[in-house]
Amino acid sequence: MERALSAPGKLFISGEYAVLWGGVARVAAVGPRTGALVRRRVDGQVHVCLEEGSLSGRTTPRGVHWEREVPAGFSFVARTLDEALRLHGRESVGFDLAVAPSAVVEGRKLGMGGSACATVLAADAARFVLEEKFDALKLALVSHAAAQGGKGSGGDVAASYAGGVVRYRRYEVASLVEASSTGGFRASLEAAPQVDVWRLPVPKVALGYAFTGESASTRVLISQVEARMDEAARRAFVERSDALGLEIEDGLGGGDFRAFSEAVSEQQALLRQLGALETEAMRRVLGMASAYGCVGKQSGAGGGDGCILFAPDAKTRDSLLEGLRARGFHSLPLELEPGVHGEGQADPRLRPWLDAWR
Repeated sequence: MERALSAPGKLFISGEYAVLWGGVARVAAVGPRTGALVRRRVDGQVHVCLEEGSLSGRTTPRGVHWEREVPAGFSFVARTLDEALRLHGRESVGFDLAVAPSAVVEGRKLGMGGSACATVLAADAARFVLEEKFDALKLALVSHAAAQGGKGSGGDVAASYAGGVVRYRRYEVASLVEASSTGGFRASLEAAPQVDVWRLPVPKVALGYAFTGESASTRVLISQVEARMDEAARRAFVERSDALGLEIEDGLGGGDFRAFSEAVSEQQALLRQLGALETEAMRRVLGMASAYGCVGKQSGAGGGDGCILFAPDAKTRDSLLEGLRARGFHSLPLELEPGVHGEGQADPRLRPWLDAWR
C-alpha cells in the first residue's frame, strides 16, 4: 500500500519575529509544491530517501532505531517519524518514505520553508501508514520545534499544512516535547488545545516573489535579534507589528492599495529596526517594486532569501517581475496553494528511490 502526496512552501506576509514573542503572523502557502511517496512494508524496516541519500532503521514504540547518527539533512523528517511512532505507542509495520528536494536556484534554496514542508509531509505520511487519526498539524509543530531546539514559530508549518493564507499565533509545544520523552505523549497531544490558525479569504491583490540570490541562517538571525532586545522592547515591537498586520490583512481584501502599501512599507521599516536584516539586494528589489507602483517586504527572518511583492493587479505584477528578471533577480508570480494532500501520481523522481528498498 502506498500514497503519493504533496505540500506547499510558505512566505510570511506579516508578523515575522512578532510571532515568536506572542504576536500574530499572516503566512501564505505558495508553490512550488514538494512531493513525497510513502510505501508500507511487511516488516519493521524504515527507509528515508532524500536527494542526498538514504537513512535506514527499524520501528519501535519509542521511535525509529536508526542504524547510524541522523545526518543534519534528515533531521526534520527523522524526528517526525520518531514522534509519530511514539504517538502510535506499539509495535508497527515499517515503511519507505521518499521526499523530493525543495526548489533551488543556482544551488540555493528559495527560502520558502523546505524543512517545514518536509515535516508536514512526513507527519501525514506516517499517519497514513500507521492508520492513525492523530492531529498531524500538532505532530508536525512538535517535531519541527524539537528538531531545532525549540526555535521557530511554527507559522511555516501551519501554512504548509492548512494552505491558503493563514492567520497564526505561535503554538506552545514545550510540554508536548517533554511528554514525548517522559511518557503520556498521546494523552497530552489529545488534551492539548487546538492550534490557533485561521484561513483568510483569497487576497484580491496580485502576489509575487523575488529571490535575492543570498541565503541566511534563520536560527542565527533569531538568536542575534533576541540577544539585543529586552522584554519591554519585544512587547512594543509586537504591539506595533500586530496593528500593522491587521491593516495588511484588511488591505489584502482589496480597496485602497495606497493605504495597503503604506502598511506593508511600515512593516518593513519596523523589521529594519531589529538590525541588519535588509540586504542591499533586498533594498534594490523593494525600490524597484515602488517604482512600478507595487510594494514589497522581506519574507521571513531576513539577511537574505527574498521579498514578497504585492501589486494592484496581475498586469502590474508581471511588469515588475519582468523588470526584476532583467536585472538578474529570480522572480516568479505567486498563486496560493492548498495544504498537504494526496496526489493521483507521484513525483517521477521518487519511485526509483523506493524501489531500491523492495
